[in-house]
Amino acid sequence: MEIFSKLIIIASFVCGTMFSSCAQEKVIFQEDFNGDSLDMSVWNYEEGDGCPNLCGWGNNEEQIYDRRYVEVKDGNMVITALKEADQYYSGKINSKENVEFTYGVIEMRVKLATTKGLWPAIWMLGSDIDEVSWPASGEIDLMEYIGRKPNIIYSTLHTPANHGDNGNSKQTEIEGIEEGYHIFKTIWTKDYIEYFVDGKQVYRFKPKKYDAENYPFRKDFYFLVNMAIGGNLGGAEIHDSELPAKFYVDYIKVTELPKDLK
Repeated sequence: MEIFSKLIIIASFVCGTMFSSCAQEKVIFQEDFNGDSLDMSVWNYEEGDGCPNLCGWGNNEEQIYDRRYVEVKDGNMVITALKEADQYYSGKINSKENVEFTYGVIEMRVKLATTKGLWPAIWMLGSDIDEVSWPASGEIDLMEYIGRKPNIIYSTLHTPANHGDNGNSKQTEIEGIEEGYHIFKTIWTKDYIEYFVDGKQVYRFKPKKYDAENYPFRKDFYFLVNMAIGGNLGGAEIHDSELPAKFYVDYIKVTELPKDLK
């Protein structure tokens, strides 16, 4: 596994067998959002409306991203969606060129914003996107929710062979997903990608063929965290009366794959 030098590998120990023995867990990356500001050695802001290269950020979205609507507070990273005058605003960050890695167990604890028209997400793009563009870069959507589909969580992978509306995707109905915090976990290996919510498996993707068209996931990827408003997936109907709304991320943690999954 290739890991950029900016990543710090931490050795931690997890105990829990019936014999109280401990197995070593290697942490590739951990962000607990402590303090009162983003760690700018890890995160970058994305701002604007995507123009001129990707207006509406490729999905006809309504928001302008602005760093003012991303904050670190009470151990969470909080993205706020709101409307000022006739314009929608929200926040977006990424870890491009700072935290990029290949394979691992990715875990996040989040509290969703559930207003109709909102689209909170944590996802990943191939670090070669500037060279090969999307969808050749590949995209791993770790967690997606849209307010117009209550109780539904999306688990989606975009490849050159299957992307956009034809992406490799599973919609899972989870009662109570809109209440409180929930843990999303993705196991990313060289042969498959598997999704879990609160410890329950919801989707497993294994391609028919291992090539760049069907499985562009054998290289470094980086994180993106955002909350879009409206657009192709968020939907045309936005409940302005329920804004501002907040999307909370408690932590993001990446651990090295267990030996039996490498």
